Amino acid sequence: MAKGDDALARKRNKVRRKRLRSGENAVSTRVAAIIASKRRRKSGKRRMCEGMCFSLPTPEDPFNDRHGKKSKGEDEPTGGKDEPKRKKDSSTSRKQPAGKAGASAKSKAAPEREKDGAEYDRPSKFLVVCLNAIRDVVAAEDGGGGIHDTGSWGVELWNCCSAASPSDVLDTSGECATREQTAWLVSTACDIVARKEKLGMVVSCPFLLYLVPSQAKTVQVRSVCKPLKSLGIHSVSLHPGASIEHQISGLKSCEPEFLISTPERLLELVSLKAIDISSISMLVIDGLKCFMDLNAGDKLCSIRDAILSNPQMTVFSDPSDRSVAVLATNLFRGRRITRLSTNDSVISRSAFVTQNIHVCPSKEQKAPKVKEILEQILNNHARKITKVLLVAASDHEAKHLSSSLKLQNCTVTDDSHSNSFTICSSVGLMNVLVKDWESMAMTNVEDFDTMLVADLPPSVDEYIEILTMASRHVIVGEVHSIFSHADAPLAKPLSEVLTSCGQVNATEFRARGQKHIK
Repeated sequence: MAKGDDALARKRNKVRRKRLRSGENAVSTRVAAIIASKRRRKSGKRRMCEGMCFSLPTPEDPFNDRHGKKSKGEDEPTGGKDEPKRKKDSSTSRKQPAGKAGASAKSKAAPEREKDGAEYDRPSKFLVVCLNAIRDVVAAEDGGGGIHDTGSWGVELWNCCSAASPSDVLDTSGECATREQTAWLVSTACDIVARKEKLGMVVSCPFLLYLVPSQAKTVQVRSVCKPLKSLGIHSVSLHPGASIEHQISGLKSCEPEFLISTPERLLELVSLKAIDISSISMLVIDGLKCFMDLNAGDKLCSIRDAILSNPQMTVFSDPSDRSVAVLATNLFRGRRITRLSTNDSVISRSAFVTQNIHVCPSKEQKAPKVKEILEQILNNHARKITKVLLVAASDHEAKHLSSSLKLQNCTVTDDSHSNSFTICSSVGLMNVLVKDWESMAMTNVEDFDTMLVADLPPSVDEYIEILTMASRHVIVGEVHSIFSHADAPLAKPLSEVLTSCGQVNATEFRARGQKHIK
């Protein structure tokens, strides 16, 4: 009796399964990889490394990001009347002289270089991918998530870190970084690593060193970095909670891009030569006040000395404690910084800025008082070049102050648009720019270390605006203001601003201001 087709099919399948289960007839790893690659090619799902095998780079797509696919803006060949003309143009172009052909090639390559340069002037899509990967994991644990709510702060951070000459960042939002700030920070580092690898640059490992004061903070930062492992960014946490032998063996088996550590354990591993941090590209110090409370300031300086490169630094500090300014100055080593804050309060935006109120009885004594304050600033900043912005009530007052302050030791700077001069002495050098309140909108206040307000504005809000904008690129700044009888309505709100910012002279000004008003 003949067997049916179903029975024959079952028999053939049984033989095939037996053949696959047999160890002698199993394919090798290389053959299995070839078979898998062939299946991906047929299904259209190829790996990034296989893209070059099937499509070549073009001037429009030099890094082969499109894998041979044309963008929507490119014209497809229609095969119409223009097709022979296009071929004719290409044939005539081959007959051009070498000089003309080279010139045309340079003219075509110039827009492409401009296009690539513009692409690196803004955050890439990979940065958004990293943020979304962290958001999907962290937000699920916290029951929400506001990573994209801090977008303005994150873009400013990215601009500081990704610039041609990166700027160090001092954040005064709070005592430590939030999860959202950490997410933006590590995503920015991922974006920088991806861009450098795309340009063919060698990225040293570890690329980012994230210093935290405690083991609990290490675990928190590690949980933010963990979702980036699927994107090719590996992170390792080092803390006293694990044995040092286990951490040494783990560092031998991998080269992490991100390193999260406490200062004590990191210095132990560096002394044992288990890890090399001399070529770190980014350094983050999370919670400078916490490190000072743990007497770890010297350890931070030792770690900074062990880094031989010039890393971009980001420091998170408590704005209410002025004692951390000295340690921050030692860590930044006099380099240009940028202040950032997610908190719009006056104390956060004016952190480490000293406010001095000088009482002047009459208007006639204002010019000598300004001279006295300038001499005091010059002596306090000996052997330095100080930039001072002198603000007057009107353009007439600004010219009067400028002419009265040009003494024998002053060298007048030729400037047809503003009143500026330089004070030279054996103590130091001071560049003074005199402005009135009307022209303050066109003045970049952030570039000045010290401000001297000869005439207070009619509203305290304008004073707060100047206060929060002053000294944005230095750690410690100064704002000197002259308080006269005409400024009596500002006595109470000004004393409240001094008190909220924790100024030591708030009580003295309140007493002297009330006495002066009476």
